[in-house]
Amino acid sequence: MGTVTPRSVLRYETWTLQPDREPDAEPVLYAMQCAVDGETSPTSEDFAEPQGWVLRHCGQNPSHHTYREIITRPWRTWRQT
Repeated sequence: MGTVTPRSVLRYETWTLQPDREPDAEPVLYAMQCAVDGETSPTSEDFAEPQGWVLRHCGQNPSHHTYREIITRPWRTWRQT
């Protein structure tokens, strides 16, 4: 008898990726980080809160002019049929 070799079946599928806007999706969250000292604002669903933190932080640290926006956005995938 010959050698038995395993066989595989491959199935290619198309998947979609998009921001999760379902009613039960996690909220989009915002924060700001000082690029000078690495301090980060509290995270909030309202961007005005991290923005206020930046204004207070630069007022207390006049040489800190550069900041990073941090956005946490939920995403979802599904298989197209």
